[in-house]
Amino acid sequence: MDADVVRAVNDLTARWARSLPAGNTVVSGLGLWPLLAILATAADEPGRAELAEAAAVTADKGAGQALALIQAIDGSDDLHAALGVWVSEQLKLAESFDSVMPAPLVGKLTGDASVDKPKLDAWAAEHTNDLIREMPIEVTPDLMLVLASALSLRTTWVTPFKELVRRFYDGPWSGGSWHWLERVDGELDAVRRYDDLTVITVAGDADVDVLLGIGRPEAAQADVLTALLGAQGEGVPGSRLIDQGEPGVEVAPGVTIGQTTAPRPDLKLSLPSFNVEAEHDLMASPDLFGLSAVSRDPGAHGHFSAISPATLAVGQAKQKVLARFFATGFEAAAVTAVGLMRTAMPTQQARRLEVTLDRPFGFVAVLRESRLPIVAGWVETPTEPGD
Repeated sequence: MDADVVRAVNDLTARWARSLPAGNTVVSGLGLWPLLAILATAADEPGRAELAEAAAVTADKGAGQALALIQAIDGSDDLHAALGVWVSEQLKLAESFDSVMPAPLVGKLTGDASVDKPKLDAWAAEHTNDLIREMPIEVTPDLMLVLASALSLRTTWVTPFKELVRRFYDGPWSGGSWHWLERVDGELDAVRRYDDLTVITVAGDADVDVLLGIGRPEAAQADVLTALLGAQGEGVPGSRLIDQGEPGVEVAPGVTIGQTTAPRPDLKLSLPSFNVEAEHDLMASPDLFGLSAVSRDPGAHGHFSAISPATLAVGQAKQKVLARFFATGFEAAAVTAVGLMRTAMPTQQARRLEVTLDRPFGFVAVLRESRLPIVAGWVETPTEPGD
């Protein structure tokens, strides 16, 4: 997989994560990046340069790189990806359309919402294994083109968790009873400390891992998430952390030394199960995504002459995304859509590492070999009360 593309997706995800409001949320920079790269190839100046900068691509190569990325990740055992394009029957296409819009032409838009919306929703459901059943876009008569991506991820843990209910009497989650997950194994180096960040790798059984990140209690959500996305290198592995303190001592954020009767050191991981869903209107922050110029009134010539001689502008850009972490595995899905409109819209006891995520924490699902981030999110409060 192209390392520059992986870096570009990671950087986009990190910028987006830093802009998110406080609270439970999840985003997929991977779902958005291919659309920005394709639009960069298709756009006229000044939107072309703005989109290329947001996607960190050379504008004339963006569409090709987007298609190559989708094809590469669709070869994953755990991850499925798709691109789709729908064009209005009223839209005259430019001769260059096929060269700037490499995604397969899935179908036509009639302008009748009762016909078009079910078709778009069915595509979203099909390509997310029914995790997301609605295309996040409004079908209106002036909607001329929809460009969309869909991602779905399902993985099973190599080592499953035990399920229990845990009640908190102090800390940020005090007074609540939550559905809780715990497991013990010997993989000490699944935990690593990066300065004031602890990263825990929860391995899937194929080619996807989920990274959990926890900072100091006073750390801001944006700082923890961006640090998690940027964590590189070896860090300090758990096999070294376990010798850096006595029982009861915290040796990294969320990590204390405990004791076990097992014959050798082990790792106990404890956290709430979570189910986080979000919908994002990208037009609320167009500068962040390179959409400012191409969403303004296009004037007489439009922003996308390589697509059509019609006066087109980006009028809608939204993402629906979810992530679920449970005892036996992890699943996530995202559908991202951009709509082009005719006008723009807005004993001798061995030591144990005890990792407890009992305060807000971040998570990122990545393809193991390339470290390509699929979804990234934040758990401000547990989502599933205990019975």
